Amino acid sequence: MNIRLGPILCLALLLTGLSVPALAHPHVWITARAEVVFAPDGKVTGIRHEWTFDEAYTAYVTQGLDKDGDGKLTPEELQELADENAGSLSEFEYFTTFKVHGRPQAFSDPRNARMTMSRNQVTMTFLLPLKAPAPVNGALAIEIDDPTFFVYFSLNDQTSVTLANAPQGCVTTIAKAKPLDEAMLKILQDEGAIQAAAPGASFSVEYSNKAIIACP
Repeated sequence: MNIRLGPILCLALLLTGLSVPALAHPHVWITARAEVVFAPDGKVTGIRHEWTFDEAYTAYVTQGLDKDGDGKLTPEELQELADENAGSLSEFEYFTTFKVHGRPQAFSDPRNARMTMSRNQVTMTFLLPLKAPAPVNGALAIEIDDPTFFVYFSLNDQTSVTLANAPQGCVTTIAKAKPLDEAMLKILQDEGAIQAAAPGASFSVEYSNKAIIACP
């Protein structure tokens, strides 16, 4: 496998050749931030993501990208990687669900993908635009997760999901994903336990990051 392929693109190739149960336990760990973007008319136009990858995966995926050999990775040297990652996200529905009044909204292709390196971790930012601006008048919900558990997303705190240019009075409540304990990791690595689960059972309900946005 080409080591210059991005984390998400590598994931795509792996999922193509292997079954989901075999990949159930996390291989990539991401600390996420998200900003819900509002237009001047009060409609939601997109979500601006910020994903920081774990050090081990960062070391793997950035091999060979230091083109000038100065020991530092610049955003320019990481741009091809960022573009590859952004281009593969649709395969996984962008690891993002955005609902208005309980109805999932469709996304367009990611824009403005960039990557930066800091303290041995690479961070990717990009704008995920909605195909159609969504009017807000009540509850909105955003979820960030990978139901297959190949990637495990986490939020740091209650400031990890913010609002940009939101109408006055909008309030955000965040429910962070439950930390993966040893018991859950053993279940995820047990293909028999997953296959024996009841039809429609989800192992990710408690391990999904969710924010509820209430606007007047």
